[in-house]
Amino acid sequence: MSSDTEKQVMEIYRESAPDEAGLVGRRYINHVAWSLLLVTLTFSAWLMLALANAENQRNALANRKCADRVFPTEIDHACMKTVKTRDHWWEHVGYALTHLTPQ
Repeated sequence: MSSDTEKQVMEIYRESAPDEAGLVGRRYINHVAWSLLLVTLTFSAWLMLALANAENQRNALANRKCADRVFPTEIDHACMKTVKTRDHWWEHVGYALTHLTPQ
């Protein structure tokens, strides 16, 4: 009789025990979505830098900041690589995004 009682107690214990499979929290991370977000942000940052560089050179050409000293109608290409026509890069991006048509 003690073995029957013991079996009943063990069955009750097994049924009342917590589910060990659900105790450990699992993280489900969608790596494709995070990778796509990272690629999109990197591409957007690269596009902003390219836009700032293009607007800087456009502004230098429009204001004739890099005219060649020997030939005034020509462009000094070394100057075009280092010229800064505005104080900050975001000023170039802001101007380029708000002025979509050439003046």
